[in-house]
Amino acid sequence: MEAPARRRATPKSPLESPRKAAAPAPAAVAADSPPPETAEARRPRGRPRKTVEELDDGNRRRALIEGAARLFRTQGFDATSTRDIAAAAGMHSGSPFYHFESKTALLHAVMDEGMVLALHSQKNALALLPPSASPRERLRVLVRHHFEILLGPHSDFIPVMLYEWRSLSPAQQKSIARVKDDYEGLWMPVLQALAEQGALQAEPAVARLFIFGALNWSVQWFDPQRGMTLDQLTEQALALFTRETP
Repeated sequence: MEAPARRRATPKSPLESPRKAAAPAPAAVAADSPPPETAEARRPRGRPRKTVEELDDGNRRRALIEGAARLFRTQGFDATSTRDIAAAAGMHSGSPFYHFESKTALLHAVMDEGMVLALHSQKNALALLPPSASPRERLRVLVRHHFEILLGPHSDFIPVMLYEWRSLSPAQQKSIARVKDDYEGLWMPVLQALAEQGALQAEPAVARLFIFGALNWSVQWFDPQRGMTLDQLTEQALALFTRETP
């Protein structure tokens, strides 16, 4: 009588205890997946992978800037709320204030970081030219690049800067003006070289103002669905501001 009692107390297999015959079922389901030890061995060391809500501050900040730029361009600065911006970035309504102290600070970041990126990409575009490139070829690259940042897929910050400049404080305007001057300053040697060749239609300093005024206004009327490409638009601009030399 004692032996059967021991078998009921400590069954050696599921078959010895009818009541617990179903207990191994979870093990059968888990048979297709690695055992806990194997899963732990395959888990990469270091910090665990971040969830969507735990994205780093840089990515979240960038999402806010891009969302704000689109809304400032389409709705205007005054008509856009921080709640709108947070929703566009897929965040909670108070999230913008974790990264920016005010909506005006976010507007400044849209313009400032947009100009910094434009300056870097303009330098890169010029650097791709061979040293023997003519002034006209350099102007073509500058104009084509400017159309890209005006009318390309990441072009919201320039119209925002054109339309919402007065919404910035004097100090904010001054900080952006420094980057803007660096950006436009790269055009002056090219325009001066064209003037020396007799290929520029106006004095270099005045031509720079006319050129940027005309190119920037294209955001008001350019429609890619009408058939003209940015390359074709560039050639039209060159024809307007330069002339062929003998």
